[in-house]
Amino acid sequence: MKVAKFLDASDRIRVGVVRENELFPLVMTDELATLADLIAHATPIAAAESLQTEPAITIDDSIRWLPPIDDQEVWAAGVTYKRSQTARMEESEAAASCYDRVYNADRPELFFKATPHRVAGHGQPLRIRTDATWNVPEPEITLVLSPQMRIVGLTVGNDMSSRDIEGENPLYLPQAKCYDQCAGLGPWVSIFETLPAADSIGVDLKIVRDGQTVFDQQTDGGQMARSFENLVGWLARDNSFPAGAFLMTGTGIVPTSDFTLLPGDVVNITIDGVGTLRNPIIQG
Repeated sequence: MKVAKFLDASDRIRVGVVRENELFPLVMTDELATLADLIAHATPIAAAESLQTEPAITIDDSIRWLPPIDDQEVWAAGVTYKRSQTARMEESEAAASCYDRVYNADRPELFFKATPHRVAGHGQPLRIRTDATWNVPEPEITLVLSPQMRIVGLTVGNDMSSRDIEGENPLYLPQAKCYDQCAGLGPWVSIFETLPAADSIGVDLKIVRDGQTVFDQQTDGGQMARSFENLVGWLARDNSFPAGAFLMTGTGIVPTSDFTLLPGDVVNITIDGVGTLRNPIIQG
């Protein structure tokens, strides 16, 4: 089941179910007032199906999508794919051994990525820092977690990164990763009774510049060195998430050092079983 947030014609924040090319607005209740309430429910799909729906809206470019997040935190995992390990070691000789050890360690790299106000949804702009010169998108299978740290579903994540800042010193990671409009989530969440196997989840990144595709690469979750459950287990250690969380699980697609995002680029990330998240890039 695909569940989205959007603005209706009266600018109200709404929750709806996506079926094929139609959006069915849900009539929320006091007990199920938000998308986060559905995610936190013991049986989210049944909870959504219990709600009444309004007449379907045909999905077109007029839909004003919102990121599918309410009060949750967004976290991210790093160096979970071999390609990411190699790319991070290319950023800086000083950081090379650090990233190499993380890739092979029991404990993963986990870091805080964004609060809700720093997150952009489908069609909304993502930002590159004004003080960075090497900026890339990082397409990531993103886990949708309940307050009990149960994996409820998936969404598409874009973990924007200023690689020159991170490469200068690993201690600059928060500045390279966390800033206004630094994270993309959407276009909706796909809620599953049973999560698909990681190796069946394809990830596709296409970057369009001036109408031309300037970057096009694919991978899949089977290339990850860690399981989803392993990452969630570590995130939940000595930590609580009263509203739930989103966990970006790392990237296996990293543009080389001769590529950087420019204002006006459009980043398209498609994840099998979810959909396509599209964000224009701005700066300043």
